[in-house]
Amino acid sequence: MGHHQLDALDEQILKMIADNARIPFLEVARVCNVSGAAIHQRIQKLTNLGLLKGAEYIIDPEKVGYETCAYVGLYLKDPESFEKVLAALEEIPEVVECHFTTGKYDMFIKIYAKNNQHLLGIIHDKLQPLGLSRTETLISFHQAIRRQMPINLDLDADD
Repeated sequence: MGHHQLDALDEQILKMIADNARIPFLEVARVCNVSGAAIHQRIQKLTNLGLLKGAEYIIDPEKVGYETCAYVGLYLKDPESFEKVLAALEEIPEVVECHFTTGKYDMFIKIYAKNNQHLLGIIHDKLQPLGLSRTETLISFHQAIRRQMPINLDLDADD
């Protein structure tokens, strides 16, 4: 994975928009003491380099009726079935993340469900038929921390 050289202006811009993706470019320009066009060009450059992956609104799952957040470790019966299982997981809307991991799980997913009964239905009716030998589920009571990665110029140096 390539690292990109960021200068102090890039770092300042990234810190500001990570805190608020809807901040007007002119406000960023004012704080950074550059033109709005310069900010627009820098953000376009950061997007083209893949450092920025768009802006999004975050939907609060609880506010739309999804009260249970669970992390599920998946054990595959056939280790060769990763791609098939991944394709099937993409079709389950309640699955919002999927990771290939080290450790005891073959895959690790994050699910939002309306309640524990709905979660049970997802596991039994949607996950088990995918060729899993078993699952291990952890329910999250509360997300205590959610943040962007810190932006530090020191991370760009080759160590």
